[in-house]
Amino acid sequence: MTDGEVRVAEELVPAAEPTPEDESAATGAPPPAIELTEATLEGLLFVAERPLSRREIASLAGTDRATVDARLGDLEVSLRRRGIRLVVSGDRVELATAPDAGALIARYVGADAVRLSPASLETLAIVAYRQPVTRAAIERIRGVDSDYTVRTLLHRRLIVELGRSDAPGRPFLYGTGFDFLERFGLTSLEELPPLEVDVAARLAEEGGEAVNLAAGGPEVGEPSEAGPWSEAGPWSEADAGVGQPVGPSVPSGPSAPAADD
Repeated sequence: MTDGEVRVAEELVPAAEPTPEDESAATGAPPPAIELTEATLEGLLFVAERPLSRREIASLAGTDRATVDARLGDLEVSLRRRGIRLVVSGDRVELATAPDAGALIARYVGADAVRLSPASLETLAIVAYRQPVTRAAIERIRGVDSDYTVRTLLHRRLIVELGRSDAPGRPFLYGTGFDFLERFGLTSLEELPPLEVDVAARLAEEGGEAVNLAAGGPEVGEPSEAGPWSEAGPWSEADAGVGQPVGPSVPSGPSAPAADD
C-alpha cells in the first residue's frame, strides 16, 4: 500500500465522536452531571473497592450533598428487606451483606465467626463506647495491661488508629472502623446497645466524648480475672458474624484465628 492509499484509507475512517467527558477535559470544565438515582448509587457502591465519602459521591455525580444524603436515605430503606445493607461510618458509606445471611456466606467463603477472648471483647467494648481513646485510658478502665490485646484487635482490624492525642507523648487514639460494623452486623455506631447507667458513668469519668447511656440497658458483665471489665462487651463471639463487603467479587474474608490469651 502506497502513502497515498494510506492517506485515502485514513480519510475514509470516520473520526470518533467526542464524548461530553472529552469536551469537558479539553475546556477544563467540570464533567456534566449524572442523575443520582437509587439504582445508580447502588451500582456505584457495588463496584467501589473501598468505602466512599458523601463528598466523593457528590463530586462523581456532579450533584450536591443534599441530593446524596437523600438518595442514601432512600437506598437504606429499600435495602432493609434484602440481603444487602448500607453501612455508614462517619461520612463514609459502603454496601455489606446482611447479618441474616452471615452463616450461609461464611459457609461459602469458608470463614468462621471471629473468636474473641473475654479480654478482647472487653477492650473492644471500651473502644466502641469511649472512642477516641488511648491505650492508657483503656488500661485505667480495665485495671490491667492491654498492649497485647490492643495489638490483636488492630491486627484483626476491629479497631483502627484515628490519630494522636495532644497529651504528653502524643499517644495514639483508637476507635472502630468499617470492619467492626461489618463483623457485628451494625450499620452505624448508633445501633450499639445502650449501657447501664453505672457502666456509662464509669466511661464518662475517663473523659469519654460520646457514651451511649440509657437506664435499663443490657447488663454489661461481672469482673473476672482478666480485668474488672471482662466480658464487658454487649456482644458475644456468636455475634461476630460475617458481614462481608459487597463488590464485584465475594472476598474470602478473614479466617478465624484462635482466641488470644
